[in-house]
Amino acid sequence: MQLKEQIQNDLKNALRARNELEVSVLRMLLAALINKEKERGLEITDGEAQNILLTEVKKRKEAAEAFAKGGRGEMAEKERKEMAILQQYLPEQLSEEEIRKLVKEAIGQTGAKTPQDMGKVMAVLMPSVKGKADGALVSALVKELLA
Repeated sequence: MQLKEQIQNDLKNALRARNELEVSVLRMLLAALINKEKERGLEITDGEAQNILLTEVKKRKEAAEAFAKGGRGEMAEKERKEMAILQQYLPEQLSEEEIRKLVKEAIGQTGAKTPQDMGKVMAVLMPSVKGKADGALVSALVKELLA
């Protein structure tokens, strides 16, 4: 089953269960997917759908952090709940140890020695971790291991 179909089915189930938060999040996600399809004039692939999902998760994460800094705990919590709903559709995330192992392999492949070689390492690494790891965490680990 394609990701879009799964989201549509889950939306129907959420409507039946009268889960307002899940309904609103899934409607927003479906709208983003449909807008992308209209923009392209073609059906989107699962990979493109995952990219949209990653963007939406990142928006929720940044909003939650901003609300928390602004003393709006209830709004931050709502954003975190929305983020959790969206993350159900992403592949399982890699642990920090797994990312660290991949970073070491990429450093070995590229022969990187200094922080100036970070771009080479990221170019090799990102295709294998895209959608499975937070880019900021990957970047931080690469910096740490090259320092």
